[in-house]
Amino acid sequence: MRKTSLRGNPSLLPKYDIMNVQVTVRYGLMQRCERSIITIPGPSKGGHLEYTDYECRPFPRSVKDKCDDENRLFCALWTSAQYFTELGIGFAAMGLAALLIGVSTHSRRRRVWRAVAGLLFQLVTFILVTELYRKERFPAFEHAKPGVGYVLNAVSWVSAADRGHQWAAGNRAYKPIQGC
Repeated sequence: MRKTSLRGNPSLLPKYDIMNVQVTVRYGLMQRCERSIITIPGPSKGGHLEYTDYECRPFPRSVKDKCDDENRLFCALWTSAQYFTELGIGFAAMGLAALLIGVSTHSRRRRVWRAVAGLLFQLVTFILVTELYRKERFPAFEHAKPGVGYVLNAVSWVSAADRGHQWAAGNRAYKPIQGC
């Protein structure tokens, strides 16, 4: 069995090639999807028959993913990441509403941007998934590569942490004291 990896999906993606069978497994935050492609040489020269199956299931599962035994820590952290994402979506929606109301009522920018702090939940999710992937806490992650969505998420957090913007503070922006 030869193990390779694919890029292009927003999650962890191991790919397995076995003779005429290609199996690609996509691990998302809340589900695991498996695509099987079986290629059989056809009767004509250069022809072939192809069978494709695509199946998704909730992830992680206690029995199938061994959450009761050896993967207990992984399953607990992965499920926590799911909850943090759901909380983050709720806070992001409230933050967006506060941002729209604040901009439309000419509220001070500094007060409006505090509402966007709900994105912290998304950061916690990103940190949990990164740590689980980095330490290969789940056996299938051994040969997995991060997808495009994961890389874009990493770039967005790095660019956001780069520096604050003076325009966000309005007239009361922080200005360093010169000469100290």
